[in-house]
Amino acid sequence: MSTPPLAGAGMPPGAFSGTQAQAAREVNTASLCRIGQETVQDIVFRTMEIFQLLRNMQLPNGVTYHTATYQDRLAKLQEHLRQLSILFRKLRLVYDKCNENCAGLDPVPIE
Repeated sequence: MSTPPLAGAGMPPGAFSGTQAQAAREVNTASLCRIGQETVQDIVFRTMEIFQLLRNMQLPNGVTYHTATYQDRLAKLQEHLRQLSILFRKLRLVYDKCNENCAGLDPVPIE
């Protein structure tokens, strides 16, 4: 039994690159809203993790505090804050793209 030919057989390697690039630029607004919703959920989750780390940290009230423990907790906290910053930037990009896509639409009255 013979195998069916591949979809791109006989086509040059870059034949679909133009349509794929255009499809990447033309993102559905509903998909952007879903991505934004997931990003907000990630932001809330990361924020909860940050508060959990801060709640579990012990204040150095005259107690001998191990430098390695302090450095480890500080590194974890900084990593969470860096990830949170990235998520906020991503959310801003999604917001701007949604506003750009909806700029020409007329607002619908709530009535």
